[in-house]
Amino acid sequence: MTRFRVSVHIIPRRGLLDPQGKAVTDALHTLGFAGVGEVHVGRHLVIETGAKDASAAEASVRTMCERLLANPVTEDFEIAGVVKE
Repeated sequence: MTRFRVSVHIIPRRGLLDPQGKAVTDALHTLGFAGVGEVHVGRHLVIETGAKDASAAEASVRTMCERLLANPVTEDFEIAGVVKE
């Protein structure tokens, strides 16, 4: 079994209230960054896991996200990368 590091981004779904994102957006506008549209504050996870290959590691982490790590009602997730250790 090979070890992999899998990066996952979890963010609030579009259209849902994101108070942290709103606060960051407002602060950036106050600091003069007028070009910023919206900011979404989420989580970045790095999961170290064993699997037979990269696609199996990604599939396993996808299942973890669907079952536990991301709330399917309020959050979306994307697997940002799978790296062999």
